[in-house]
Amino acid sequence: MALGLVLMAMSSCKKFVEADLANNLIAKEDAFSTDNSATSATLSLYSYYSTVDNLKNCTWLGGLLADELQNTTSNADLIQFSQNVVVPTNTVATSNIWGYSYQTIRYCNLILDGIGRSTGMTTPVKNQLSGEAKFFRALNYFNLVNFYGGVPITSEINELDNAFKPRATVAEVYAQVFSDLKDAQNLLPATYVGSSAALKIRVNKWAATALLAKVYLYNKDYVNAEAEATKVIGSGTYSMATLSNAFINTSSETILQLSTLFGASAFSTYRTTSSAANVAPPAYVLYSNFTKDFELNDNRKTSWVDSTTFNAVKYYRINKYKVQTATAATLGNEYTVLLRLGEQYLIRAEARAQQSNIGGAQDDINTIRTRAGLGNTTAATQSALLTAIAKERKLEFFGEYANRWFDLKRTGTADAVLGALKPTWKTTAQLLPIGADQILLNNKLTQNPGYN
Repeated sequence: MALGLVLMAMSSCKKFVEADLANNLIAKEDAFSTDNSATSATLSLYSYYSTVDNLKNCTWLGGLLADELQNTTSNADLIQFSQNVVVPTNTVATSNIWGYSYQTIRYCNLILDGIGRSTGMTTPVKNQLSGEAKFFRALNYFNLVNFYGGVPITSEINELDNAFKPRATVAEVYAQVFSDLKDAQNLLPATYVGSSAALKIRVNKWAATALLAKVYLYNKDYVNAEAEATKVIGSGTYSMATLSNAFINTSSETILQLSTLFGASAFSTYRTTSSAANVAPPAYVLYSNFTKDFELNDNRKTSWVDSTTFNAVKYYRINKYKVQTATAATLGNEYTVLLRLGEQYLIRAEARAQQSNIGGAQDDINTIRTRAGLGNTTAATQSALLTAIAKERKLEFFGEYANRWFDLKRTGTADAVLGALKPTWKTTAQLLPIGADQILLNNKLTQNPGYN
């Protein structure tokens, strides 16, 4: 992490303050002098706290905003999320979504600048590391645009050059995402690099392609969404795993996962409960009626959901990751899955249904249903298939980032679903407020509708 930290510390301050570096740090210009040093700097992206915590918080906060998760604590900021009444001074939103996203984007910019200036790196390594940085930059802009709408696009390495940028439009942000992912797709190899091959812990061509398929779907470009998902499905690199193996770190279904030190996912501690000691329920629990949406004999209910009781109240928990704690002495076998094959089948199913390819959409949705222990779908029209796919996405991807929250908004069903569930719901809550502290720092930022 030292390389990553010094990159961030030295990027804009050196113009104003000249200071000797600590003995355990190297200067930014030296970080990209060789393939090895540049690789070390870039790999910090995978463990950098703003990367990991942002993805983790997108899960919990997106779940609270949707009809997926409830928080059992008295945390006032989280209560605002669960009631969809987030205010501009909510520090969880400003720090954990906006702040962490832009910290990671800034680090990606520093990496790309360092690679571009390097004269000591080989071309293959330059391509690999540039592709990885562009992937993570695209991922963070994708999250930001779906939580906030249009946001500033920051590409400069000097913070003063980024400090007063206005919000770009949604279309402009997505154009940046598309550009980065297409570049990453072309720069990255189809194979996994080095020791990451067995566990799929570094971005490759198929990871960029998988995210690109998702971004096309969100932009209603169904032809390209189908084409990109088909590339991943047809690559021969991945296969559907059993439900019990879908989230282990050797899963055949995983396209990209973030490794952990001892083999417990970033979500592990949130499953831990002290209910046995009658102290408290888990912090994040599924809505009590969530399990009613599973069909009879849907094995996802028994494999991916469990329950615990506190004060005679039964709480349902996400149980996709089984390892709650792990140490050097008791290693776990789970990392944090970011992209997996099951999503590509449902992306393609939706894209095909939107193009009136009924048979193709049925085939893809049935791949998911068969793994869940269910019979083939009975949906046989475009409308029925889109409804069935939306339900499968809810039951397949719960507890995985903000998929449900984003789905409700992009399909135009947020008002109907959340209006019936939450008395405080307003349609303007589909976008989070820009943080008051950010507007104070940058008077070119405008607030989203519905917020003072």
